[in-house]
Amino acid sequence: MLRLAAALILLVSATTVHATEAGWALLREGGHVVLLRHAMVTGSGDPAGFDIDKCATQQKLSERGKQQARKIGALLAARAAPIDRVLSSRYCRALDTATIAFEDNKVEPFEPLDLISKDQAKAEAQNAAVRSEVENFTGDGNLILVTHLENIKALTGAGAREGEAVIVGLDGEALRVLARIIFN
Repeated sequence: MLRLAAALILLVSATTVHATEAGWALLREGGHVVLLRHAMVTGSGDPAGFDIDKCATQQKLSERGKQQARKIGALLAARAAPIDRVLSSRYCRALDTATIAFEDNKVEPFEPLDLISKDQAKAEAQNAAVRSEVENFTGDGNLILVTHLENIKALTGAGAREGEAVIVGLDGEALRVLARIIFN
């Protein structure tokens, strides 16, 4: 039983390493789009009285999340083609992730990356705006879109850990996961 558990752990680790290396290979080429889930936060939800314009009313990056954001930026700078553009959800945890990780790039707040709306029509409009950014991206470097788990799931059907990069491409009108990079 112990050997089976050890074998499963090694298999999962090998799969993660392979997935991460495939992601690095794509990002070295440039011309790719990354959905980046914001780094680790404190708590499990925004407190009562949430206000998009006041960080004091929102979940914040934890100290570990700030370290994770620095690591994300350093690794992308060292292992990937340059970053052409960084768009971020207006939520402070996403903006802080983007600003800490990509300090040399001007981070652009992009409302469609905000936490996906519970209103179906608004959610569809958000997703359409993100898909449009992906479709129209033609840079030699990479495009980074910092967002939330719910948005990544709505766009791709796949989840992502805090601080995980999901490299996507357009497949018809849907976004398809091409590879992942896990920074933990």
